Amino acid sequence: MINSKDFFIALDLLEKEKKIKKEYFISALESALTSAYKKNFGEAKSATVKLNPEKNTIKVLAYKTVVEEVEDPDKEISLADAKQIKSSYQVGDIISEEVTPKSFGRIAAQTARQVVMQKLREAERDNLAQELNEKGDQLTSAIVRRVDAKNAYVELSGIDVEGVLPESDQIPNESLNPGDKIKVYIKKVKETTFGSQVQVSRTNVNFVRKLFELEIPEIENGDIEIKNIVREAGLRTKIAVMSKDKNVDPVGVCVGNRGSRINSILDELKGEKVDIVPYSDDIFEYIASSLSPAEVVSVEINEEEKSSKVIVPDDKLSLAIGKEGVNVRLAARLTGWKIDVTSESKAEKAQQESISQPTHVESSFDGEKENEEDDIFGEIQDIE
Repeated sequence: MINSKDFFIALDLLEKEKKIKKEYFISALESALTSAYKKNFGEAKSATVKLNPEKNTIKVLAYKTVVEEVEDPDKEISLADAKQIKSSYQVGDIISEEVTPKSFGRIAAQTARQVVMQKLREAERDNLAQELNEKGDQLTSAIVRRVDAKNAYVELSGIDVEGVLPESDQIPNESLNPGDKIKVYIKKVKETTFGSQVQVSRTNVNFVRKLFELEIPEIENGDIEIKNIVREAGLRTKIAVMSKDKNVDPVGVCVGNRGSRINSILDELKGEKVDIVPYSDDIFEYIASSLSPAEVVSVEINEEEKSSKVIVPDDKLSLAIGKEGVNVRLAARLTGWKIDVTSESKAEKAQQESISQPTHVESSFDGEKENEEDDIFGEIQDIE
């Protein structure tokens, strides 16, 4: 038996300071110390180490089965010898006896130190992971520490856990280098064979949402509400905002004096276009605004099909559609309506031809394309 009062006092202190119950350590210690005993005093022995916090003791207990004839002395004891210990023992009974070696104290101390440090690190990571999962939906500052072919690994501000920024969560065409200071959105905490791993993103729609909340106090305190956000990272984001005070221009508040507020967001998005759109219950106005920065001449809607036909000036058609259709595609996702865009000249020509034969309006786009995260967190859209 080893009397280790100081050791158990240390476990009590850990429980108080780190909020980690000492039972968490004791279970791991018993397992590790049992392995250490067998390694140093015989693998064949059927023994286990028991810790008793109430008596501050560490004991090695050997177990032997009572048999008629002993074949394995390390694990068996004869019935005759067993009855000398206790007359009521029968064949098949298990006898335990303390076999703590005098030299086991040093081995136990060394093993215990390693186990406690390891379990302490694991427990702190697990507690942190639980805390992050409970909080969720966070934007934090980070420093890029290393970059490989697919992932960037970042040091998260105030968090003693490595953040992983996968290639799919990096803004397209953004070049990250060790030492770069960036902001990241915490998506989730993943358990790996190496412990907890925080997965972060710069493409998630909530990355933009949190940037707006950070830079615009009126959004953070609820005076201005984000109604919807949609995004194609690296290309464009559209964000629909609404003010609780009808006398306050929500778009102007978000842009700030001479772009003071929006510019810091654009800097973080590395050139991604951002369109701030005033939300409206009037679907005609909302669809027209959603195609910003293009001007709109007229909007026709089909409520039954939830579709619309939008006419824009000839010189604004490409702007309304956007590169590879991104502007009208995001507008459709922002409003939830299918949007067909055409120019004034084509619309007039189609109207003239429709007298003899109806003609389908060209440049049709719909909003069915979904981002991977949109159904969970909502959508965000670009501001120019």
